[in-house]
Amino acid sequence: MPDIRHMKSSAALVLNATYEPLCVVTVRRAAILILSGKAVCVADGDGVLHSTRRALPIPLVIRLQRYVRVPYRTHVGLSRRAIFARDGGRCVYCLGPAETIDHVMPKSKGGGHHWENVVAACAKCNHSKGDKTLAELGWRLPAQPAAPRGAAWRVLGHRAPDPRWEEWLAPAL
Repeated sequence: MPDIRHMKSSAALVLNATYEPLCVVTVRRAAILILSGKAVCVADGDGVLHSTRRALPIPLVIRLQRYVRVPYRTHVGLSRRAIFARDGGRCVYCLGPAETIDHVMPKSKGGGHHWENVVAACAKCNHSKGDKTLAELGWRLPAQPAAPRGAAWRVLGHRAPDPRWEEWLAPAL
């Protein structure tokens, strides 16, 4: 098989046997699932994978042959990438491009490291805020930060969805 790291889409959406979105895997893993008969290709991506005996269209969306019961987590893990994804890559204070994360209630004043206290911020706003509270600065948040919810977060995590997955993700969004 060719080196697939440099192809446009290096990910494939995995659907359960019932067409419910499950997760996103690498194109390599999707090809292995198809070749082993555990999944079928629902939609082809761009290009073809070649081996000495076969040519396989790059899978964009695959569906498992058998139903898999997945115990879903009730919460989304907190990470820098996930915070940027939740806040749209923008500073919550000035709406400029976010570069850092900020604890709304500073950790030095008892603030915790959880979804409701962490936001994306630009370096300038984060530095200006320092270890002060919003009340001390007279600043306000446009919305109270919260943990992301919904099936799309469970399936995609912090990953931006490929627009071509929309028809399969629509029920989850």
